[in-house]
Amino acid sequence: MIPRLELRNICKRYPGVVANDDISMSIQPGEIHAVLGENGAGKSTLMKIIYGAAQADSGEIYCDGNLIEAHNPAVSRALGIEMVYQHFALFESVSVVENIALCVRNASDLESLAARIGELSERYGMPIDPHRRVHDLSVGERQRVEIIRCLLQAPKLLILDEPTSVLTPQAVVKLFETLRQLAAEGCSILYISHKLDEVQELCDFATVLRNGKVTGTARPKETTSLELARMMVGSKLPEMHVSPPLPSEKPVLEVRGLSVTARSPFGTDLKDVSFNVHGGEIVGLAGVSGNGQAELVALLSGERTHDRNDAIRICGTAAARLGPDERRKLGVAFVPEERLGRGAVPPHTLWENAVLTAHRFGTVRNGLVDRQKAGAFAKSIIDKFKVKANGPQSTAQSLSGGNLQKFIVGREIALQPKLLLVAQPTWGVDVGASAFIRQTLVDMSRAGAAVLVVSEELDELFEICDRLLVICQGRVSAPLVRTATDREEVGLLMTGLNGNNAIASGSGEFALED
Repeated sequence: MIPRLELRNICKRYPGVVANDDISMSIQPGEIHAVLGENGAGKSTLMKIIYGAAQADSGEIYCDGNLIEAHNPAVSRALGIEMVYQHFALFESVSVVENIALCVRNASDLESLAARIGELSERYGMPIDPHRRVHDLSVGERQRVEIIRCLLQAPKLLILDEPTSVLTPQAVVKLFETLRQLAAEGCSILYISHKLDEVQELCDFATVLRNGKVTGTARPKETTSLELARMMVGSKLPEMHVSPPLPSEKPVLEVRGLSVTARSPFGTDLKDVSFNVHGGEIVGLAGVSGNGQAELVALLSGERTHDRNDAIRICGTAAARLGPDERRKLGVAFVPEERLGRGAVPPHTLWENAVLTAHRFGTVRNGLVDRQKAGAFAKSIIDKFKVKANGPQSTAQSLSGGNLQKFIVGREIALQPKLLLVAQPTWGVDVGASAFIRQTLVDMSRAGAAVLVVSEELDELFEICDRLLVICQGRVSAPLVRTATDREEVGLLMTGLNGNNAIASGSGEFALED
């Protein structure tokens, strides 16, 4: 059988790094093929080369037995190759349907296209309003737009980069059904994920990359997740150690009766949100993207203020009217879900990005930046969190998504906050780095810090959290003790299908099961 896609000796070099080193692989029609590897292993670069968004220095690419010579995204789309990027390629100032129209052939009738988008999104369990502007969408909603855009093209080869990072368990099941149907119809799928259980469930074959080279192949359904992980990292994975929580007597973060109208007509109003986070514990907030997480995080971080000052208390201080810098003075640190643009300034160096939030920790004196100390601070983060970068002088935009995430998380943890707000801490981060970040969050909490994790990754929340909250349509559930609930219950709460989705009207105090 002629492969749908064949790579022969692909090489790609950037200054100071070999991203892809003599990579050869092939994908058959109807095959779901995983590409595995740590952050910086060369996966995203390879996918961009396949899609034509980057050019290989050497090597050849064949599609259905034909050599692709002049390669770019337009050529790929004409060949039936579609890609969903981990960092989405969307224009923020225009609507969903207008974005999709730019990539769909013969899309002059926007209303007809909008109807097709609405129908397809509902059919695949990824509802999206075609007329919403992209800048109003959450990360998870933007991912839905990218997936729907690709499915509209009836692709021959679909490249998916971390497609389930912001989906509920129920939505993942629906997506997998869709992908299997596409594969049965002859569509080949290249699947990048750090969730090895998903790879085992879905994929027929896997190619493993490490340091830009192919280090092995496997059939995931016949291989354990531990074996796959060892192939990826080249060593044994660190084991998580989660000791019992020792919550502080008084909460570090108190939210009381917080209600707010969304600034955007497409946003989500918050309705009487109440909960506590104590020092010594990790509280997880689960929910499908677009259910009020963005509005709540903005209010907690100080990006948006609230008229009722005591609606939010930090270390006993009424803080709802305080801005981000004033809240940081109270001991708050914050990791936003959007790495580029909010977590870091893309063209700035890592040491400059470190100064953005660490300016009160010796990197700035008398209004002047101490470059030596800022560089040393950035280097300590790079070393401790094993960030693959060419030192503190590297720009944020030069790092892979996972490595930039490690740097931002490490920067905020290095500030030793009393309260850490973190959204999607390990989104797009490899298994080894994910384990390290999660263990660091646990260790922080056990040392006395309060940690609030906002994530759609249920496995992550169940691994590290002591209590769980669920947000749905702007309402937050009563707290659940992690050991007394399960993924099915939380998943139903996330979709609003559980009749027991009681609103947390009480104090939400910490309680251990008997």
